[in-house]
Amino acid sequence: MALLSVEELSFAYRDREVLRGITFSVDAGEVLGLVGPNGCGKTTLIRCADGMLSPHNGRVMFKGKELGTMHRREVARAMAYVPQSTGNRTSSTVFETVLMGRRPYLNWTVSCADEDKVAEALRLLDLEGLALRKVGELSGGERQRVMIARALVQETGVVLLDEPTSNLDVCHQMGVMEVLRGLAEEKGLAIVIALHDLNLAATYCHRLLVLSAGSIYSYGAPEEVLTEEMLGSVYGIEAVVKRDLPAPYVVPIRPGRVREGV
Repeated sequence: MALLSVEELSFAYRDREVLRGITFSVDAGEVLGLVGPNGCGKTTLIRCADGMLSPHNGRVMFKGKELGTMHRREVARAMAYVPQSTGNRTSSTVFETVLMGRRPYLNWTVSCADEDKVAEALRLLDLEGLALRKVGELSGGERQRVMIARALVQETGVVLLDEPTSNLDVCHQMGVMEVLRGLAEEKGLAIVIALHDLNLAATYCHRLLVLSAGSIYSYGAPEEVLTEEMLGSVYGIEAVVKRDLPAPYVVPIRPGRVREGV
């Protein structure tokens, strides 16, 4: 079942078209990776999917219901968003910050069940030892994991993440991606992740959507999408895709010539 559907979505900043004719869906239990070069529209697409930006054409739907017809609190119970920037210098503790993810469900009090959900998210993201630390005292990678934990306790059907591994070391990159894929499969979540690391995307995403100059270049399983032709056309590089490993593995060789318009 498609939890998130995007149909013929287009968006422009004033007279600069950023996205055009974008159509895809994400099923329960699936991780979709958004990949493509800088400036191709990944962040804008994530923000349109969350309702932060209103598309000029097309529509975004959660379980068949158009996002524009839903109350913001209803959207907050349907979708969680983790932005790319982690410049949060709040004086709140890690525990308090993650607890904010429960706001769509809270009235005047915090229940033991809410606190238990926070504790579980901290455990999953390897943050238990930082629970009482101020978020402003953390490294960029630690703050990023706090924001992911906050999204998880929101308990939505859809989770949208914009470059969630960009500030993490390789161990925590793999750990975060394993947690996200595991939650998608175990809890039936639909997860959309904008990523730059193609090998990380190939390993942990069920499907990839390649954006090029605001349009979909290809869309499918990693072994279908990751080809030498795509890497040359979209990324402007010469590369080899090794296929003797559990997932396709991209080995860049040299920069080539970027296709006109990308």
